[in-house]
Amino acid sequence: MQQLTDKQLLRYDRQITLKGFDIDKQERLQNQSALIIGVGGLGCSASLFLASAGIGSLTLVDFDKVSESNLSRQILYTEQSLKHKKVLAAKQRLTQHNPDMLINTIDQRLDDKSLTAQIKQHTIVIDCSDNIQTREQINRCCYQVKKPLISGAAIRMEGLLSVFTYQDDAPCYHCLSMLFGQEQLTCVEAGVMSPLVGMMGSLQAIEAIKVLTSYGKPLISRLLMVDVMTMQFNEIGLTKLPNCPVCHAK
Repeated sequence: MQQLTDKQLLRYDRQITLKGFDIDKQERLQNQSALIIGVGGLGCSASLFLASAGIGSLTLVDFDKVSESNLSRQILYTEQSLKHKKVLAAKQRLTQHNPDMLINTIDQRLDDKSLTAQIKQHTIVIDCSDNIQTREQINRCCYQVKKPLISGAAIRMEGLLSVFTYQDDAPCYHCLSMLFGQEQLTCVEAGVMSPLVGMMGSLQAIEAIKVLTSYGKPLISRLLMVDVMTMQFNEIGLTKLPNCPVCHAK
């Protein structure tokens, strides 16, 4: 395991000082890797705080380029990023925040085989995508190799967050999405409040750190629902559905 340098001990002092979060946990975080799928509003915030917190490596997956409409909520990008590939622009900014971290980029869609191969190479997966098809694909592939998944979503003034570890008695993402119905809007169709995506992405980073370092109580089998219109936080329990075609497949 790679140990912290004196410079890193100083940099992460406030985390190391946390009760129960010591040098061992900071070193564990430094030796972990995360696959972040989607470097939009959620992914920009999640990757920024994971980089700042001292994760060892990130792989960023996104095939899109930076556009004018991204700048209000995707905090890694500036006017100079316009028309550049998101993963490359994000890597440049993240490297400025943490030059000690390894950052890989993938600027294309991944089929199930390629995605599963990438998931196998990482400790955790963070779903920052913006459509149900990609989320379902990520869930299927994570379930196959039993890699933990941090799932977040933000639309209008509402956010969702949960953690899936694919234990025998725990639900998968599809157990949740089956409750949504077929018609699900995207941010393009319904809009989203800019700070909300930063808020939810930050929460994804926190949950990832907790899972990676065995710190605190992650949102496993629980769904956090955030309504920033009224600033209400609610939580419901999630159960494994007997008719789920993913986690009950033979």
